[in-house]
Amino acid sequence: MLLFTATFGGLLLMMGHQSRSESLFYYFRLEDQVPENHLLRLIDRHVSLEFIRAKLKDCYSDTGRPSIDPELLLRMLLIGYLCGVTSERKLVEELRMHLAWRWFTGLGFDQEIPHHSTFSKNRHGRFQESNLFQEIFEEIVARCVEAGLVKGEHMSVDGSSSRPTPITTAGFPGATGGSG
Repeated sequence: MLLFTATFGGLLLMMGHQSRSESLFYYFRLEDQVPENHLLRLIDRHVSLEFIRAKLKDCYSDTGRPSIDPELLLRMLLIGYLCGVTSERKLVEELRMHLAWRWFTGLGFDQEIPHHSTFSKNRHGRFQESNLFQEIFEEIVARCVEAGLVKGEHMSVDGSSSRPTPITTAGFPGATGGSG
């Protein structure tokens, strides 16, 4: 068999070439992009976060403009600690890129991601006088531990310690033994 490869301007004609073109619109559901065994899907399925609003209701006013959903902030922080992202600025940057993170937080592509300063404004403003936000975060992690999804051996709410260790590998970037 005779094999013939032609060259044109130094390029092989039979070599495939993927051109980069960006669509204006993409039609897919975030729900369909997150595997069933993904750690965040497992947390969403097995760990109820319904208690958050009830515990925080006295920290919010009945007047003024609506605040950023505290459950959203806590979901973002949980992702950060599970993935070892200790910078809130970096967490917001990474959230822009990760489909599973957007799915877990409920943020579609058409929704604005909270500014990184929102975390410190809450920490040094609304929750300065109490440990309530930290206690709620610790309760969320404890529920994840109770569900067998993370070990919770190392945890910090201010970003100065290492992250809770996921038990499941679930294809989750940052999971122990997982495929990042």
